[in-house]
Amino acid sequence: MADKAGSGPDRAEAGLNPRQTEGAPSSFRQRLAARQFAITAEIGPPRGAATAPIADKAATLRGWVDAVNITDNQGATVRLSSLGGSIAALQAGIEPIMQVTCRDRNRIALQSELLSASALGVPNILIMTGDHPRNGDHPDATAVFDLDSTRLLSVATAMRDEGTLMSGAQLNPPPSWLLGAVENPPGRAASAAEAEAAAEKATGRLAGKINAGAQFVQTQFVFDVGAFAAWMQRVRDQGLHERCAILAGVGPVRSERALAHLATIPGVVIPDHVTERLAGLSPDRLRAEGEKLCSEIIAQLADVPGVAGVHVMAIGAESAIPGIIEQAGLSGR
Repeated sequence: MADKAGSGPDRAEAGLNPRQTEGAPSSFRQRLAARQFAITAEIGPPRGAATAPIADKAATLRGWVDAVNITDNQGATVRLSSLGGSIAALQAGIEPIMQVTCRDRNRIALQSELLSASALGVPNILIMTGDHPRNGDHPDATAVFDLDSTRLLSVATAMRDEGTLMSGAQLNPPPSWLLGAVENPPGRAASAAEAEAAAEKATGRLAGKINAGAQFVQTQFVFDVGAFAAWMQRVRDQGLHERCAILAGVGPVRSERALAHLATIPGVVIPDHVTERLAGLSPDRLRAEGEKLCSEIIAQLADVPGVAGVHVMAIGAESAIPGIIEQAGLSGR
């Protein structure tokens, strides 16, 4: 990749410490520390007892991205676990970012799984609250939510930096990971006052997660680069980009149905010009135009001060990601 200087944190600013750097080697961590524009992608584990689909997707993405998110039963649907998927990714030669949601496990199971991840060499953890089970394939499942994402970030930070569990029990040895979180940039608002309130709320949430220990954050899909850049100005004004690497979420629109669904997701702003650009196209033309649009957005985001990289979400269409990155002018990693 032709390295593009980003505005990500250096070692001190990211909160990297000796304990945390003793774990598995991480090119993703090193890239952020060097302020180089980072690219991550996403792999959804299969609905089945096999790791071959992960190895196949890893082979497609290897050399194009710095790390891949391994989702944790995304959409509250049963899949191979994120821990199992992360180990499969490591074996396939690609660095995983293991997603951990608070939906399905209490604090005992969550801390146990975090310890297991570190012991097995998983270098990065992304902590999320998680979708409610009513939205998935087991709507009658009991939702746990013993902790939320910000609380679990604090717990994971203490496990790593202080070597203690929530109970106060000591860990020997303590785990080591780079810790991440997610955030929804502010969406559209009916008035300037509502827009200001939404932007302040989103920035406050981000600050709370950084204070809890987040060293990188991946955002929801960005289609309105201007609106996102305006929010990033607020983030920079508070110096949050110096304490945490901000990776903007992007992804190709591959169908009209997908575009309609994206428009319903909190934090996703789809400008009229995007809808107009993709309207009325044949399925093949729409996929090609959606990929081109995604590459253009990546190139624009690379020039937004404070943006440390992008997170490309194209689950089920991972084979399109190398072409998107190449179109964005970021090939040759």
